[in-house]
Amino acid sequence: MIRNLIARDDAPPNIQQIAKSFRLTGWISFWTQLVLTVVSGITLIFAVAAGRTPTGVSTNPGTGVGGLLTIVGIGILVFNMYWALTRYVVVGRRLAGSKSDRPKKSETIQSIRLGLMVSLVGMLLAILGAETIVGLLVGKALSQGIGGFVNTDPSRFIQPADTFVVQASINVILAQFAGIVSALWLLNRISR
Repeated sequence: MIRNLIARDDAPPNIQQIAKSFRLTGWISFWTQLVLTVVSGITLIFAVAAGRTPTGVSTNPGTGVGGLLTIVGIGILVFNMYWALTRYVVVGRRLAGSKSDRPKKSETIQSIRLGLMVSLVGMLLAILGAETIVGLLVGKALSQGIGGFVNTDPSRFIQPADTFVVQASINVILAQFAGIVSALWLLNRISR
C-alpha cells in the first residue's frame, strides 16, 4: 500500500489530472447511464404491459420494431456501463499507479474510441427505434379521424401507454449521448 502511494506521488501532475478525469468520468458515465437505463427499462415494461388488451393482443407500438430497437439500445447501454467501469475507471487507476503499470497512450486512446463507437451505434439504433415508434403514432393519429370521419376501432387510438415507449426511447438516446460525451471528454483530456 505504501508503495502504491509513493508511486502515485511519482506520477507527473498532468498524468495525475488525466487519471482523476478518467476515474471521475467513468463513474459519472456509469451512474448516469445506469439511472437512465433503469428508467427506460421500467418505462418500456410498463408500456408493454399497459398496452395489452384483455384478449392478450398488444396495440402498443413498443412491441414492434421500435420497441425491439429500443431494447437493443438498452443492451448496448449495459455494455457501455461495463466499459465505463472496466476501462475508464481502471485506466484512471493504472495511470495514477507506478510507471510500469501505466497503459500506453495509444492503448488508452483505442479504449476510448471503442467506447465512443459502441455509444454511437447504440444511439443510432435508439434513434431508429424512436423514429419507428413516432411514425407508428403518427399513423395512429391520422387514422383516428379526419374531416368528420371518426374511427371507432379502439386499437387505432393513441393510448397513454404509447407515449411511454417514446419516453423510453428518448431516455436511451440521452444515456447513449452521455456515453458519447464521456468518451469525447476523455479523448480531449488525453490529447492535450
